[in-house]
Amino acid sequence: MDNNPAENAIRPNIIGRKNWLFSVSESGADANAICLSLAETAKANGIDFYQYLAKVLSELPSLPIHQQPKILDCYLPWSKTIRESCAIAK
Repeated sequence: MDNNPAENAIRPNIIGRKNWLFSVSESGADANAICLSLAETAKANGIDFYQYLAKVLSELPSLPIHQQPKILDCYLPWSKTIRESCAIAK
């Protein structure tokens, strides 16, 4: 047994560690962690991250997410609608 798949999955984060070591603030480090988590989750679900970001950033600002937080469920990387509209072309 080995853990090569796990090591390969975290390698980009380990290589970039030096770049992220000097986040200017705690808020910047939190934002970086959120973005990386979204990117890796999208990748794990077969989603094109650029298309995903474009969709989320163009549609979410006009939606009433504060009044209806359940709307966000439709924009998570594993939702059916996101998989249909942002899947990586094969």
